[in-house]
Amino acid sequence: MDTTAQPPLSGVRVLDAATLFAGPGAATLLADFGADVIKIEHPTGDPARRHGAQVHGESLWWKLVGRNKRTITLDLSRAEGQEICRALVRDVDVLVENFRPGTFERWGLGYEQLAEINPGLVMLRVSGFGRVGPMRHRAGFGTLAEAMSGFAHSTGAPDGPPTLPPFGVADGIAAVMSAYATMVALHARGTTGRGQVVDTTLVEPILHLLGPQISVYQQLGIVQRRSGNRSVNNAPRNIYRCRDGHWLAVSTSAQSIAERVMRLVGSPHLIEEPWFASGSGRAEHVEELDAVVGAWIAARDADEVIAAFEKAEAAVAPIYSAADIVADPQFAALGTVVHVDDPELGDLAMQSVPAKLSGTPGHVRWAGRRLGADSDEILGELGIGPDRRAELRERGVI
Repeated sequence: MDTTAQPPLSGVRVLDAATLFAGPGAATLLADFGADVIKIEHPTGDPARRHGAQVHGESLWWKLVGRNKRTITLDLSRAEGQEICRALVRDVDVLVENFRPGTFERWGLGYEQLAEINPGLVMLRVSGFGRVGPMRHRAGFGTLAEAMSGFAHSTGAPDGPPTLPPFGVADGIAAVMSAYATMVALHARGTTGRGQVVDTTLVEPILHLLGPQISVYQQLGIVQRRSGNRSVNNAPRNIYRCRDGHWLAVSTSAQSIAERVMRLVGSPHLIEEPWFASGSGRAEHVEELDAVVGAWIAARDADEVIAAFEKAEAAVAPIYSAADIVADPQFAALGTVVHVDDPELGDLAMQSVPAKLSGTPGHVRWAGRRLGADSDEILGELGIGPDRRAELRERGVI
């Protein structure tokens, strides 16, 4: 990998005026590949700065989602703040916002107004439920999307309640989809010469990743049930406890893998059963399959099980925590965890760029910066001098 190549998004300028995770996460992905991202925060700071685990008053969530961004404080509800935002928009490619629909229009910062200033502007607008329909004005949070997408309904134990994830699944998925759609819009601009609105909801991307549940319901009238760690599409697929207390995950999505597992655990006769020939057939006999696989694994330590599965060319993986990830040689080889020299926290470990380009890779250049760290620099680039900046600070605009 060439670590000296110019980042692929060098020259792309982004205003990140969104808060918390989905919109800012999309901007982070663009920043990772070299886009100049200016993070606009209210003078009180993005709520992400107060979210989750803190060290010396510094949010580790902010350090992650704010990485590779320059930051400026700006009250967009004030006329002076709106004026500065419009000045910034003149020379950017992308504006990201996730306020309730109608808010930016009320501030005179709607797409039609901004497109008059910059016809090539791509405006990424992230909301909970979109800009049309009866729920368009409702506050949108990932938890609500996880509930309404069908994710929670199909997640959890068969005899238990619907289950929400312990982290921002919907926000993360929406961030990736939003970054992708923004790049599509930038590519289209190369042909049309004009920007456009990228409208992403929190609920639709996670629904997309849930697979053909809508088609299954429409065609067969089946609503997917909760199945715990099992799959409704194949078996055996579960987590199993080893003799030494460690947990392992087993997958048999491929027919050949399922057959290898059965031979390994001493039950080759099950392969001859007519129902074993398909994933759905195996799923209907999950109790029988789980019993033989679970018993075989329970009688052995994790290292022995993993070695046996690898020899048999079957699919198995340990259940990892963060502590296991940072110690694992595979993640070390991938460079999954990087260390950043942070002014507030010193050596700071975090996830690296989640996709690797062989010729123009992305990099983590710095973690989320202190509030308003680049305000003077950014305002100076607009020709706003020290006296005017001092006045704006006195008035609470920046």
